Amino acid sequence: MSSTVLEVTRAAHEEVERLERLIVKELQNEPGTNKERLYQSHRVRNMIDTITSTTEKLIGIYEDNDNARKDEIAALGGQTASGINVFSAFYDRLKEIREYHRKHPVARVVDANDDYETVLKEEPQIEFSGEEALGRYLDLHELYYQYVNSKFGEPLEYSAYLDVFSDTNKIPRKMKMTRQYREYMVNLLEYLIYFFQRTEPLQDLDRIFSKVTAEFEENWAAGRVRGWENDNQENGHVPAETIDLDYYSTVEELIEVGPERLKEALAALGLKTGGTIQQRAERLFLTKHTPLEKLERKHFVKGTRGVEKNRVAPVPQEDGNSKEIALMEAKMEKLCDLLEETIARTKDNVVKKQALTYEEMEAEREEEETQEDTESEDDEQQIYNPLKLPMGWDGKPIPYWLYKLHGLGQEFKCEICGNYSYWGRRAFERHFKEWRHQHGMRCLGIPNTKNFNEITSIEEAKELWKKIQQRQGVNKWRPDLEEEYEDKEGNIYNKKTYTDLQRQGLI
Repeated sequence: MSSTVLEVTRAAHEEVERLERLIVKELQNEPGTNKERLYQSHRVRNMIDTITSTTEKLIGIYEDNDNARKDEIAALGGQTASGINVFSAFYDRLKEIREYHRKHPVARVVDANDDYETVLKEEPQIEFSGEEALGRYLDLHELYYQYVNSKFGEPLEYSAYLDVFSDTNKIPRKMKMTRQYREYMVNLLEYLIYFFQRTEPLQDLDRIFSKVTAEFEENWAAGRVRGWENDNQENGHVPAETIDLDYYSTVEELIEVGPERLKEALAALGLKTGGTIQQRAERLFLTKHTPLEKLERKHFVKGTRGVEKNRVAPVPQEDGNSKEIALMEAKMEKLCDLLEETIARTKDNVVKKQALTYEEMEAEREEEETQEDTESEDDEQQIYNPLKLPMGWDGKPIPYWLYKLHGLGQEFKCEICGNYSYWGRRAFERHFKEWRHQHGMRCLGIPNTKNFNEITSIEEAKELWKKIQQRQGVNKWRPDLEEEYEDKEGNIYNKKTYTDLQRQGLI
């Protein structure tokens, strides 16, 4: 029954629609742990790949290059070589259906939803090393050994390598053109791509790289690629680019440039760099009026004469190699930006592991797995808190009577304390004796007495202090007897008693 083209088309459309509904149902579930998130992403990725392959099969059916679909539709309409016979086509089709059920008497209708529900519960097989810990950390040990054992690398610790591997600007450009560096960049880029595909399967890496390539091509054409701005000049593509010989009319004037610049200019042209400064200047000055291919062999370094005779040919190849390496660096930097959190997590893990034994690391790994399981169970248990009460020490809402008794939900602001907020009536009443309120009153020139309790506004405190002065008289205020001080134990003294006890060393 399913061998006909139209039946295959119908089944393919049904499968695509079921997978789409299944993806929506899967993404509605919020994963509780990193492991569940990883499995969910890979399940969705597998379903998307199945949809893609099924859609490609449907495109091939609808293109109908072999006219099989067209012939089958015509046969359903009763079109034959002798003419149109609808009834004969109908009975032939009915006979075919009966024959199928006669051969398969135990065939039953299977609910496809039951099969697809198992897809949501399966755990995809994802290859991670023990160091990667299900995608939480990077495993760059092989690349680290390749780096420290190379000519362009330097001896350093693995933790320090994690800080510098994404920064390629520290490596000299001459080293970047070597085969060893190229192999290192290829391996590093392959690993980062493979790791990113395993940890972020829903990301479209091809689209990300297409944007990186487009931006790179634009910057490369304008000479704005970081670390490759003066690529043509450093590779010696333009003769005597470092020194413009049009500004020099004699060898004596060229000598004033200095031996080091003369040596660099000669090396860029493939000429010998030895001899005195006079000989270097004369050798370089020859290139002002004589093309390189017409110079004698004795002026060139061994093995470069053939290259100089046909100087135009090696330039595109060398330029192409440098461009390819620069593009790999750009892709690698983009992946490092996307994996920034993972790289930082890897650094912290490496530093922490240096102080642990093997047994401690295994115990910590088991503890992390157990903690993830308990976190997922806790997330499933939602806390019922319709009144939005404050949470207690156990992570549950406090009782409502306690909330009303202490006024824990009320906020009190004190302008004298610098608009500091006090939560709850009890904390608000106690703050009048604390140092913050006393310091604010002292700055206002007002004694911190009981008369000013419940006063939080600066204007109200000043007005009350004026009324007290008018009622008692300015001269009646005796700070030695009326200004209050508090010791560490909470005892209240006037200023005179407090200073006397402090002078005697009793408080």
